[in-house]
Amino acid sequence: MGMKRVRADGPTGRPADEERVLTAVVADPTGRIFDLPGYAAVGMAGAALTPLTSGQSIGLPFGSELLYLPDRKPVLFNVESGRLEVLEENPHEPGESVYPVAAFNSPGHVITRVSAYRERRRPQPLPLFCFGAVGWHRGRFRSAAVRVDFEPRQDLRRMPLPAVRAGVKALRRRMPDNRLRLHLESCALHYGCPAGKNFFLGRYEAPLPTAVACNARCRGCLSLQQNSGVSCTQERIAFTPSPEEIAAVALFHIGRVKRAVVSFGQGCEGEPLTAARVIEPAIRLIRSRTGRGTINLNTNAGMPDVLGRLCAAGLDSVRVSMNSVRRECYEAYFRPRGYGFPDVLRSIDTALSRGKFVSINYLNSPGFTDTEEEAAALLAFLRRHPIHMIQWRNLNYDPIRYWRAMGAAAPLSAPMGMEVLIDLIRREFPGLKFGYFNPPKEKWHKKRFTVHG
Repeated sequence: MGMKRVRADGPTGRPADEERVLTAVVADPTGRIFDLPGYAAVGMAGAALTPLTSGQSIGLPFGSELLYLPDRKPVLFNVESGRLEVLEENPHEPGESVYPVAAFNSPGHVITRVSAYRERRRPQPLPLFCFGAVGWHRGRFRSAAVRVDFEPRQDLRRMPLPAVRAGVKALRRRMPDNRLRLHLESCALHYGCPAGKNFFLGRYEAPLPTAVACNARCRGCLSLQQNSGVSCTQERIAFTPSPEEIAAVALFHIGRVKRAVVSFGQGCEGEPLTAARVIEPAIRLIRSRTGRGTINLNTNAGMPDVLGRLCAAGLDSVRVSMNSVRRECYEAYFRPRGYGFPDVLRSIDTALSRGKFVSINYLNSPGFTDTEEEAAALLAFLRRHPIHMIQWRNLNYDPIRYWRAMGAAAPLSAPMGMEVLIDLIRREFPGLKFGYFNPPKEKWHKKRFTVHG
């Protein structure tokens, strides 16, 4: 059987400079990745399909991974015909099935387009990664992404495994009975968690996972999936550490790290506000011993009164996770239990009124985040709630399933492009910090930004 050619949905059109298009890369059934001469890589953002050029991409960042997508067919651009095609088979090896290839970019990079594909019959949901568009150009892979944070906090070249293991051994001797320390060992050595590794290396930000429960049912939850057909990427913490165990880990990190950050709310736990009964006294214990270090909370912010208590106890900064600032889309993804989007807004205002540094952990998906409706809602949100920082993060979830869920929740128009959206927000709010990681208080330069327009 020869190659099946199908016209893809969405805009076509030749790139302005065909010499700069990225050559398509695909995978065979064994996962071997190779390029396809005569075909250009294509990026997808909702229904919009665009051949990728070198000007729309960056060299694949160190530490990124290439993924091949089973149960799916690649959408590529035939340079000779000037048409988009859905390939079932390798045009150079008839009879050999081909599959899309995507880039899971290293931290600090936000994808601007998704790897373009069409689903085969009854596809399994994709695992909890993001699937950026990728191609081949002048001897190297290139990724459709922009860099939003240049700090090497999670650069794998700075995390040699022998040094991590040495740090683990030293902490075993220092805190032999601390259950939180033991949990972080598993994070660092079994799951390869960069935050866990940094703790044992004595650098940057130390995680303080605490909560076994959650008051949301996020579609892309990393630590708990029930009847979704998706596997979680790591096991959730199975116990609640004591305030003393939490404080011991935090104080050790703060005591040996310049500009240290310690953070509640990790991928290996539920919602930390549900564990306030131990977090509040832990914060007070830390602050009774030192004023150094930044105590941060990553949260869905669904419990504003509880957050207020933590702020009073000595919490320094708050990062609120949001996929959208439109209530319908937020609740369609987070699926909250016992709270609603108005509670999230009230929590943000509570933290701002207490003088805390407030970020949003903005979960991005090209084709949704960069639509006109989402952009307008974000602009209005920033004018009403003058937060200090946006952490531009990739949403780790099956993109087509996500777009369907969001489209069912609220109207969506054509995307403007993630690069355009980021530039728009930067122009409108020049005092707003952009990044990927939780900054220490020494780098805040905290001020409310000026609104233009």
